[in-house]
Amino acid sequence: MSHTSLASNSANGTAANAASVQERRRPFGTEDWWAVAVGLFAIAVAYALFASGGSIKALAVAPARWSDFGALAHDLAAHAGSYLALFAAFAIVFSVAIAALGLPVLQFVSGFAVVFVVSALIFSLGAWTQASHYNLEPPLIALALGLVVSNVFKVPARFAAALRVEFYIKVGIVLLGAALPLTLIVWAGPVAIAQASIVSLTTFFVIYGVARALKIDQRFAAVLGVGGAVCGVSAAIAIAGAVRARREQTSVAITLVVVWAIVMVFALPALSRSLGLPTGIAGAWIGTSEFADAAGIAAAQAYGDFARHATGAVAGAPDASLQAFVLMKVVGRDIWIGIWAFALAIVATVRWDRETGAEVQTRTSAKEIWTRFPKFVIGFVIASAFVTWVASQYTLAEYRSVVTPVFVAPIVALRTWVFTFCFLSIGLTTRFAALSSTGLKPLAAFTAGVAVNVVIGYVLSVHVFAPYWLALGR
Repeated sequence: MSHTSLASNSANGTAANAASVQERRRPFGTEDWWAVAVGLFAIAVAYALFASGGSIKALAVAPARWSDFGALAHDLAAHAGSYLALFAAFAIVFSVAIAALGLPVLQFVSGFAVVFVVSALIFSLGAWTQASHYNLEPPLIALALGLVVSNVFKVPARFAAALRVEFYIKVGIVLLGAALPLTLIVWAGPVAIAQASIVSLTTFFVIYGVARALKIDQRFAAVLGVGGAVCGVSAAIAIAGAVRARREQTSVAITLVVVWAIVMVFALPALSRSLGLPTGIAGAWIGTSEFADAAGIAAAQAYGDFARHATGAVAGAPDASLQAFVLMKVVGRDIWIGIWAFALAIVATVRWDRETGAEVQTRTSAKEIWTRFPKFVIGFVIASAFVTWVASQYTLAEYRSVVTPVFVAPIVALRTWVFTFCFLSIGLTTRFAALSSTGLKPLAAFTAGVAVNVVIGYVLSVHVFAPYWLALGR
């Protein structure tokens, strides 16, 4: 979560952190709020057209399934105008937010053009009829391609403005709300919160306990603990500010999150496939055990795509994987960032600062929770509530035959584009050479939490709360 996403390498992560601080001081809002605005604007436009008898289907274009290059070329040529219109729409809307955040708009647009074209090629490869046989799902292709390019070549600095990992993932999550009715959140939300609470508390205390046993500073131990227990990068940044940890400690925590998030984005879907887990259960396990929203969404979407293309290979609706992930991660785990920031700010102020003789400056009011709370979650809930209201005006048959294909499906297509921008940006901003300076003690402490997190996530998802996750999408 920006609270959500996977970061880039340590050096870029530190620079991004500084940029994030500057953005929060801008007079025209924050990245969180602009993500909410962009996502809700897209949904509003889609509904306005739907209500007037139209649709954004022509704009929300994607390659059709193909088996030979001739068919692919014909399809791309036939929809060239739609692709250009889609690029223009994304570039204009995103540029408004980029300008408001005080970032270079021209650099963003030029870099985004490359991101868009590469994403279109990734979509095309994912639409190949044999793609599922080789596990060539667009999220994993985007991440893997980005990692190869960034670690074999040097990505030009001028593209940095367009590699907005957290902004893309926040917009995508707001759009995701349009495909996740509020009734589903109300029904499964308590289960997700209960499961997330168990995992968050257990993982934090395991990492913190091992770190303290290894003589790691208590502030650093807290940053590592929450980074593993909640949502990785943003959690580490938020907790570092709350307990006043050193900048290099935050960078190490971010690096460890990056390492394990990349491992899990490939490992969890593969393990789920080998175990034959239904889509809802696999999504819940991924949501419980991943360390970043962007990586988790890539894994959950890849598993759902596998279920969609490899008919009968696993049980459950293809969309249930992503739905379960969002309920588990965004609705469940991510809300803990504010709780941990508030609680640890108090501990750092009343105990740790006094133990070290430091001047007490950390604020410990209820406002801290709101400051740390991921605002894009509000956009997600608004989108979900709005679509629930729309659905209430139709019968179930009408919703599936009219509302879904004309209103909801195009929003889902836009969401998939935005997620692909995010996954590609993750890969292009991650360099393995920068991930080798973490040190053995922090690595040991964080890895202990990873082991506990994965095992508990499996037990809770596959056994304890399995009936709830199995029922998703039915």
